[in-house]
Amino acid sequence: MAPSRDGAASSPAAKPIKTLDTTAKAAIVVRLLLNEGADLPLEDLPDDLQARLIQQMGSMGLVDRTTLYSVVEEFAGVLDGVGLSFPKGLAEAISVMDGKISPQTAARLRKEAGVRQAGDPWARLRGLPIEDLVRMAQAECIEVAAVLLSKLDTAKAAAMLGALPGPLARRITYAVSQTGHVTPDAVDRIGLSLAAQLDHKAPVAFDDAPGARIGAILNQSAAATRDDMLTGLDETDAEFATAVRKSIFIFAHIPERVRPRDVPGLVRVVDQDVLVTALAAATEDDTMAAAEFLLGNMPSRLADSVREEVQEKGKVKARDGEAAMTEVIAEIRAQEQAGELELIVPEQDEA
Repeated sequence: MAPSRDGAASSPAAKPIKTLDTTAKAAIVVRLLLNEGADLPLEDLPDDLQARLIQQMGSMGLVDRTTLYSVVEEFAGVLDGVGLSFPKGLAEAISVMDGKISPQTAARLRKEAGVRQAGDPWARLRGLPIEDLVRMAQAECIEVAAVLLSKLDTAKAAAMLGALPGPLARRITYAVSQTGHVTPDAVDRIGLSLAAQLDHKAPVAFDDAPGARIGAILNQSAAATRDDMLTGLDETDAEFATAVRKSIFIFAHIPERVRPRDVPGLVRVVDQDVLVTALAAATEDDTMAAAEFLLGNMPSRLADSVREEVQEKGKVKARDGEAAMTEVIAEIRAQEQAGELELIVPEQDEA
């Protein structure tokens, strides 16, 4: 790497530096790399090292070419001799292994060692779902909530405000006007404090909510079993029964959940015999509406062919029809997970 003109002086007045400590050599390398346009993450260094580096750079003055070449050659030799680099400290090691070890193990190691998750705390906080941010804002004082709101991107901040109760949202909005003199150090401490709540949050065994898990099971259950379970849940816990119903997606829901433009792609991947059986079994009002929705949005030539096959098939056994409908729903779910289609989310009750 040839040093740039800004990085080394060619003036004959520059005197060779006889001895250099590691800080001076680091300052030379950093100055040279910056001159070459390198993006160095110096902010990741500890504060004391950043301060030492800046102080050293301020005292270097001119460096002759011989010294510059010598330092660069030594630096290149050190890099060439590095075979493998490990993270520094337990906190960085846990972060490197994030996703490779279980959340329970990571949380236990952090707790035992008294370390927090490495990295920018605000980057972690910005990635939280709106529901978690709302709960965090409601649990903190107004000033902290105002800083949290200010550190989010505008779209997420707007969504958080919209999800907060009106009076609290107005108080937080006003408190933002009082954050003009908040120091970066204070903002960092607030971020670390909020992120620490995530580190101390107890891990959960299931990713999905209970209602979603039961809904997924009932999706694959026979209609009689599903209706019986929902009736029992209505009697035992009506609120939970409502959550389960919102997670259930059956054949009759297709017109409400599937967009017309996605039907052609769907019927191409569903086995035609399965599709014909499901449509032939759609004799109730709600299932007939779903059948007509599918037929009305698939290519007209294919629709005519399928209608003829449905007529030829005639009446099918309830068990076979239900199995075919379940298979159609399973294919819709598979396409959703593959990103081939996006289901319409049921509207939440305003209450």
